[in-house]
Amino acid sequence: MFQDISLEELRLLQTRKPITVIDVRSPSEYKDSTLPGSLNIPLFDDQERAEVGTLYKQVSVQAAKERGLEIVSAKLPAFIKSFGAIQGDKAVFCWRGGMRSRTTATVLSLMDIHAYRLLGGYKAYRKWVIDELETYDFKFKSYVIHGNTGTGKTNLLNKLKKSGHPVLDLEGLAGHRGSIFGQIGLHANNQRTFDSLLLEDLMALEQSPYILFEGESKRIGKVVMPQFLAQHKDSATQLWIEMPLHSRVNQILEDYKPEQFKGEYIAAFRNIKSRIHIPVAAEIERNLLADRFGEAVALLLEHYYDPKYVFSSHQYEDVEKVVFKVNNINEAETAVLSFLADQSE
Repeated sequence: MFQDISLEELRLLQTRKPITVIDVRSPSEYKDSTLPGSLNIPLFDDQERAEVGTLYKQVSVQAAKERGLEIVSAKLPAFIKSFGAIQGDKAVFCWRGGMRSRTTATVLSLMDIHAYRLLGGYKAYRKWVIDELETYDFKFKSYVIHGNTGTGKTNLLNKLKKSGHPVLDLEGLAGHRGSIFGQIGLHANNQRTFDSLLLEDLMALEQSPYILFEGESKRIGKVVMPQFLAQHKDSATQLWIEMPLHSRVNQILEDYKPEQFKGEYIAAFRNIKSRIHIPVAAEIERNLLADRFGEAVALLLEHYYDPKYVFSSHQYEDVEKVVFKVNNINEAETAVLSFLADQSE
């Protein structure tokens, strides 16, 4: 027989041995939000789930069970084969630790494939995430990276992370670069996924002597950072990257790749066009249409993003601030690494 385990027991087991966590909910449920690192082997696909759900609500529980059994019976060989191909220990879950995960674990046990079943399913996990974030005690010494749009703050953080420094990449967790153009070419995460990824990263970094993250606004695309993080961001040591305009333009062209998503960038620009002086807005749009992306970006920086950043920077006047005047992102990395080395002495 399979073994039921709580979320706490699962996380403790994961510290002792590798466990493959498997979400047996439908593909759309899995895509919407899941346990970080889990695989998806659905008992029902989206259409089948909708059909069984309709029978449950409109006909009877028994009718839903009978139709579910018909569906599952037809796909059992392939379903079991998918689990059998996964080596080592496994744990399965569904929405509330109910019929889908119980059916999966029971069938697997009959085929001598052992699997734990997560009590409470994804719903229990989501409650745990919310509770943990609401009571999280943020004790890190923090350094917050600032800089005008185009200074490559996220790239800088990624470079620092590769060098072994503790980094919290909020834009990466959100799947959004934080601007009106920030979702283009990316998959933006919803709040549930962001919260889960954030908590996992925070817990992984808890033994770090400090943490680095970007000075984001509280809202990043579709998500909102927790209040404790927003408050700590405003009181932490602020590291300001100053870089020439032409370097920032080049960085933006490299990061955003406007030639690949021209139509989407033009559509996004038109959402903010009315906020820019009319002649300048018209020139930006002409440049975008004519593939003169460098010229368009330079005008956007000078007449839209830089003034906004100057305005928002005033909130940090009463905290520790260190300025790095550099020419490119490589110089920024060298400067921040030198600063961090000095702090550890």
